[in-house]
Amino acid sequence: MGTIALKIDVDTYRGTRAGVPRLAAALERAGARATFLFSVGPDHTGRAIKRVFRRGFLGKVRRTSVTQHYGIRTLLYGVLIPGPHIGRRCGDIMREVARRGFEVGVHTYDHIKWQDGVARASEAWARRQLVLAREEFIRVFERAPEAHGAAGWQVNASVPGLERELGFRYASDTRGVCPFVPVVDGKEIHVPQLPTTLPTLDELIGREDLGGVDPVEHLLALTEHGADHVFTLHAELEGGAYLEGFERLLQVWRERGFNLTDLRSCAQALDLSRVPRCPIVPGTVEGRSGTLAVQGQCVPQEGPPRNAV
Repeated sequence: MGTIALKIDVDTYRGTRAGVPRLAAALERAGARATFLFSVGPDHTGRAIKRVFRRGFLGKVRRTSVTQHYGIRTLLYGVLIPGPHIGRRCGDIMREVARRGFEVGVHTYDHIKWQDGVARASEAWARRQLVLAREEFIRVFERAPEAHGAAGWQVNASVPGLERELGFRYASDTRGVCPFVPVVDGKEIHVPQLPTTLPTLDELIGREDLGGVDPVEHLLALTEHGADHVFTLHAELEGGAYLEGFERLLQVWRERGFNLTDLRSCAQALDLSRVPRCPIVPGTVEGRSGTLAVQGQCVPQEGPPRNAV
């Protein structure tokens, strides 16, 4: 069959403390590898309230029971309650995940700040946030990160170049169909993107257009033909109320012969000379509010790569 890289976005303090250990145990039971991408700074989840004015956001809140999955206290962090600093409070949990053999990387420093701000921000702003995240990751793990996965699939034009400058070897910042080398202003940035190719569970829950089909069954149907994929899950959901559903996914994928692996293994298997060159463009994904960073149309390539950095 194919390969499914499991990418775990850890957004919150609660997700780190409660969801991450549960997911690590479930993955070990299934004999699966995965990449845990950590938010390492303050948890300011409550500041997401401003998204109430974004088209589709309230619909998602109703469908996915945000209060149940995140908890009332988390929804007050950064508004009525000071947000706990995840890296300082949860370093032992993060290091334990790495000790158990799972890949760890950077999701963000301040999840809400990045997700809501980076698309319209300057290069200096994006640099500051990436540097903060990288420095905190180094403080926790005593080594530099190789993988970056942007919070909320949000970037701006400066992010791929900054990832390369700061030593990231590969990234999963986008939604798309296959690995690609990002092209920014005509230049290839050799930090390959491993885009999320499958819908997430929270994008499928309660969708009227699915006609009541169980989200797990829908994902299994999408993967029945054995293609390679990147599947993003969230410590707050699959590490909580949807753990049983996630374990069923792992079981069936294993039975079908999928290689359940991490982003590092996928990146190491790439031949960059043969990977498509594509821009990163704004786009939408069914079941998720707002605009995301999406893999654009491939750029025709003739001869050896040029303007590569």
